[in-house]
Amino acid sequence: MENLPRSRDYLNRARAVLAGGVTSSIRLAEKPHPLFFTRARGAVLEDADGRQYVDYVCGYGPIILGHADPRVTDAVARTLPDGQVFGGQHPLEIEVAERVRTLVPSMEVMRFSLSGSEAVHAAIRVARAATGRLALVRFDGHYHGWLDGIYTANLRAEEAPAAGQPGSRGQPAEALSHVMVLPWNDAGGLAAAADRLRGRLAGVILEPILCNTGVIPPRAGFIEAIREWCTREGAVLIFDEVITGFRVGAGGAQSLLGVRPDLSVFGKAMANGFPVSAVGGRRELLTAVASGDVLHAGTFNGQVVSMAAARATLDALAADGGAVYGEITATGRAIMEGLRAAAGTLGMRVLLQGPGPVFHLWFTDLPVIDDVRTARATGVREYERFAQAMLRRGVRLIPGGRWYVSAAHTPDHVARTLEAAEEAFREVAAAVPS
Repeated sequence: MENLPRSRDYLNRARAVLAGGVTSSIRLAEKPHPLFFTRARGAVLEDADGRQYVDYVCGYGPIILGHADPRVTDAVARTLPDGQVFGGQHPLEIEVAERVRTLVPSMEVMRFSLSGSEAVHAAIRVARAATGRLALVRFDGHYHGWLDGIYTANLRAEEAPAAGQPGSRGQPAEALSHVMVLPWNDAGGLAAAADRLRGRLAGVILEPILCNTGVIPPRAGFIEAIREWCTREGAVLIFDEVITGFRVGAGGAQSLLGVRPDLSVFGKAMANGFPVSAVGGRRELLTAVASGDVLHAGTFNGQVVSMAAARATLDALAADGGAVYGEITATGRAIMEGLRAAAGTLGMRVLLQGPGPVFHLWFTDLPVIDDVRTARATGVREYERFAQAMLRRGVRLIPGGRWYVSAAHTPDHVARTLEAAEEAFREVAAAVPS
């Protein structure tokens, strides 16, 4: 990408005033270097040098309707003359909460925040307050934000439960002293944790579909076993639907899996790119929040701009019985099928798995990947080459293999993507030793 002088100039300027030249550490992984963008419309990004890209990053998940969707931006514009932060309640908060509850019946009552990390933090606090216990279980490869009390290093021994270890320098180990990490999709790990935590378990938190590491669904009966464990122990089951919520379906992954959590966390696609998250669930669990005994606060919680965006986004997603999800799913599956075919013409084996609105691509001949260790280690170099080859051809992908699809991706975008993929696969095949 040597023909992007403005992005390089911006990056050099940014490194003088922004740590690493970026404002989120995940952007450091972008190859060959972080790009700077100046405009986005529909499914297309434009960088500082005027190059355009069909976008499958979608803001790392929030963009479900398409960039700058006029239904959302017009709704926001109409609210701006009336103010942004009142330091008090306003009717839009009620309207959004009512829409969320209609779409996700498990969200009986809720609170709004700005980010998924904040909402996860609140959910954990609610679970511990409601149970009077401290022990929390999470799963390897799942991401629940970057805060000290939940961010953990990868498991070193996936065959057994392990105490949570810090995943970052500067993170105190004591913050994770009550956190146990289990391997995903491992019934034996569940049984071992149940024995060790009997009578001490406050809650279990998980991505119901593991989007952050491979878009790996739960094996048959796995989520149900966790649900039974939490019910038996009087513990709180927390679904982190920051990615899956309002992306894989109007009711989130819980509606697809048929398992009802006690608490849920939503974010990303909820407002099509505007900052908002929600934590909620069973009314009795949030009684202490309602009374003020459990603190949940934030100056910008429920601010007018994000609530206007969320209302417009949820209305668009719910229109015509949620018909847009069929369209997004069909587009995603068409891309997946096209990628399989393009690789197949070169004799390359690829694995694509996921529901369609979000999916993952590996270079492998495995028929399925349902464990985190395999997901992390499979086809990493090949995918990095592929993603850079796609970028040079005007298609932007997330490093690592995850793709997001929006309602703005048209058949023309799909055709352009698959044309670029044929050439990118050819590059990868040429680089792989025979």
